[in-house]
Amino acid sequence: MVHTTHPGNIGAVARVMKNMCLSELYLVKPRVFPSEEAIARSSGAVEILENAVVCETLQQAIGDCSLVVGSSAREREVNWPVFDPRECAGLMVEASAKHSVALLLGRESSGLTNEELDLCQYLVHIPSNPEYSSLNVAMAAQVLAYEILMAPQSGDEKLPVAELPHLSSQQMSHFHEHLQQTLLEIGFSDERRSEKLMLRLKRFFFRANPDEDEMNILRGILSAAQGRKSMRGEN
Repeated sequence: MVHTTHPGNIGAVARVMKNMCLSELYLVKPRVFPSEEAIARSSGAVEILENAVVCETLQQAIGDCSLVVGSSAREREVNWPVFDPRECAGLMVEASAKHSVALLLGRESSGLTNEELDLCQYLVHIPSNPEYSSLNVAMAAQVLAYEILMAPQSGDEKLPVAELPHLSSQQMSHFHEHLQQTLLEIGFSDERRSEKLMLRLKRFFFRANPDEDEMNILRGILSAAQGRKSMRGEN
């Protein structure tokens, strides 16, 4: 849960998690926590609140996760792969057999920012009345958690294993930082258009889904490009 404003929503989500057999709750900079209101709204799911991990940044919370899915109700400039709750649950259950996974719930008022969605490989959207589509964060959590609970019992076809991410969010983030720095140093990009370019490149490399050996090759190419730039500057 990212930047949650109302502690009661944290308690309500903890209750949902216990109902649906989920246990690992991460809170990114909540406005109020711990809280008596959260405990009251949890209706007995106190151990989930007691074991909740509070983080200062989203990157800290998802650093070891290979699959990160963000919940979003808004259209975005750059298209992300978007799943409905059932498809999302199948993907997450399959990925969790080998990797750490994360499902992000954003602010009550505005959801996840574009910068936070940049850290996601996929988005999940809960279909609803287009004239009244806003769901309370605990309600959204209930829908998504129920589908995760039911996914192992479903006969629905899952996404191929090859589409599941190989690297952690932290590894991809370090690569994106290295890429952005290199593009600036070699003069391919500039501060004015770097943000939009990097958004496109992030989507490209998420789709490419490099493994660890391929990532080492990519990082080596970037380092070599930086070195040649430095050598030219010395001549």
